[in-house]
Amino acid sequence: MSIVRVAVDVPLDDHYDFLAGDAALPPEGALVVVPFGRTKKVGMVVGLAEQSEVPRAKLKPIQGVVPDVPPIAPESLELLRFCASYYQRPLGEVIAASLPPRLRQVNRRALPPAGEPTPAGRFIETVALSTAQQEAVDRVASEPRRFAPVLLQGVTGSGKTEVYLHLIARTLAAGRQALMLVPEIGLTPQFEAHVRARFPDATLVAAHSHLNEGDRARGWLAAQSGAAHIVLGTRLAVLMPFRDLGLIVVDEEHDGSYKQQEGLRYSARDVAVRRAQRLEIPVMLGSATPSLESLSNARDGRYAWARLATRAVAGARMPRVRTIDTRADRPQDGLTHGLILALRQRLERGEQSLLFLNRRGFAPVLFCRGCQWHSACTRCSANLVLHRAEGRLRCHHCGHQERVPAICPSCGGTDIAPVGHGTQRVEEALQAALPTARIARVDRDSTARKGALRQVFDQVREGEIDVLLGTQMLAKGHDYPMLTLVGVLDSDGALYSADFRAAERLFALLVQVSGRAGRGDREGEVIIQTDFPSHPLYAAVASQDYDRFAADALDDRRLVGFPPFSHLALLRAESKNAGEALAFLKAAAAIARRIHADVEVFDAVPAPLERKAGFERAQLLVRAATRAVMQPFLAQWRSDLTARDERRVRWSLDVDPQDL
Repeated sequence: MSIVRVAVDVPLDDHYDFLAGDAALPPEGALVVVPFGRTKKVGMVVGLAEQSEVPRAKLKPIQGVVPDVPPIAPESLELLRFCASYYQRPLGEVIAASLPPRLRQVNRRALPPAGEPTPAGRFIETVALSTAQQEAVDRVASEPRRFAPVLLQGVTGSGKTEVYLHLIARTLAAGRQALMLVPEIGLTPQFEAHVRARFPDATLVAAHSHLNEGDRARGWLAAQSGAAHIVLGTRLAVLMPFRDLGLIVVDEEHDGSYKQQEGLRYSARDVAVRRAQRLEIPVMLGSATPSLESLSNARDGRYAWARLATRAVAGARMPRVRTIDTRADRPQDGLTHGLILALRQRLERGEQSLLFLNRRGFAPVLFCRGCQWHSACTRCSANLVLHRAEGRLRCHHCGHQERVPAICPSCGGTDIAPVGHGTQRVEEALQAALPTARIARVDRDSTARKGALRQVFDQVREGEIDVLLGTQMLAKGHDYPMLTLVGVLDSDGALYSADFRAAERLFALLVQVSGRAGRGDREGEVIIQTDFPSHPLYAAVASQDYDRFAADALDDRRLVGFPPFSHLALLRAESKNAGEALAFLKAAAAIARRIHADVEVFDAVPAPLERKAGFERAQLLVRAATRAVMQPFLAQWRSDLTARDERRVRWSLDVDPQDL
């Protein structure tokens, strides 16, 4: 065999053929440098062959094997092949997505060897497990060498993390590695410190996109060699190679952050389950509000189901939830009188409060009362958000920004004013209403500096912050015993969204943010400001009745044929020229209808954000009853669309889309 098949990160083809040349044949999974056009690329060997469809005279030799990166194991390569096939992407792109940027560089400084596996050492037990926690551990530990998916449904503060740590301890004691996924980068430092304290002798590596290139590459190599006992990371960690992976934990398994939204649009939760199945190892999915897909699997017996119904701290109770009718108690700068009174009470008692508003900036839009001009982005079908402190109008979709105008750009009038509320505006209102309070705002703007987020959380733990105000970054994973009040501002918009998952997401978000209150021995309270206090979703949140909410939601999904009772794929298209994306999708729909009669093809429609960064966008939804029908259909559809050689329209397939 003298033909080396290499997957390279370029569109269309899954691999390209090269000659081995004078060098020894590299094994599958090895990284090699190959000539590509006028440049060189790092690719991965995905096969060897005697013959090529390309004439031998046109084949070029590989230029060398990357010396400091051992070949990945067959299991890891099989996982990448699965992702390429299931998510309908070129294998080279999938491999590139799995590699740290440093390892994809042709010319770089060599990395030191990662080292050999060593014993993991001690696990420090700080608390005894409750009966329910022990039962959850035993469900997994009783079958450590087979595929054992377990859904751990536990209320906020019920001690799910303690279950994870005991399972990791058993895995390390057996000489195997553990992978723990978390949804947000902001949670990683907190988890990392906690895990390091409990496993002082084990080697732990973090894996997320905010690490520098060197640390990411060293962590990848440590996991591959087995030198890393525990890998703690965001969704990208699920694609890392391991020497002997024995357990996967997916915390907050319902979280939308596990779905990649660009390029390889994979679900890290689903890939984790697939990987555990192929390796025949346990996988635990944990959440207070499981995704309806996972809950359906548990109800049907495909997953084992463990439940933690009470909080772990003695005396800690679930917070009391009430609504404030904003039609009667009109908010001033986003805050109702009732919420301000509750904040003052906590301030007087030396307790902490959290206000949740999932909208950064000062105001969503600048508006002229004279001519109805508003601050629209010229490149997107969205408004420019007012960031008053910086004196800028910014688009949160494409990054375009402008100076705040002194007069209306349309009519020249001076009656222009911000409309709506963002975190910056509410921060000013809080400072006026609570002049003695120490207030910290947490959003993407305030925590852009490295280490800023951790500094704020440390201040909260030390009691140096009275009121924490922020976006979704605050909603999950943080444990502050002195935090007894959570206020939720402006959550009504999701109640009547066209997206069929909107209610599920809102319920999960409200439960998560509500769970920050009363985690110690002091009673917690949650106040939701709303125009619709009698809405069934808020009633379900108030009663902490996720099971009833989920049962009703599953009944609705079954009635209309949406997941988990069907399988979806979304063809997205965008073009600089108006109408071209929709025209492409209409042609794609005609092709789809000829391929398979059992696949339902909907009409092509403009995307929810119809224009972004100067591109007109549209989408086409297809639905099938089973994956057995959907997967071969998608493979043929993708092949037919690729053969059209469309140059003016960019398109991509999103399998199991989370946003419609």
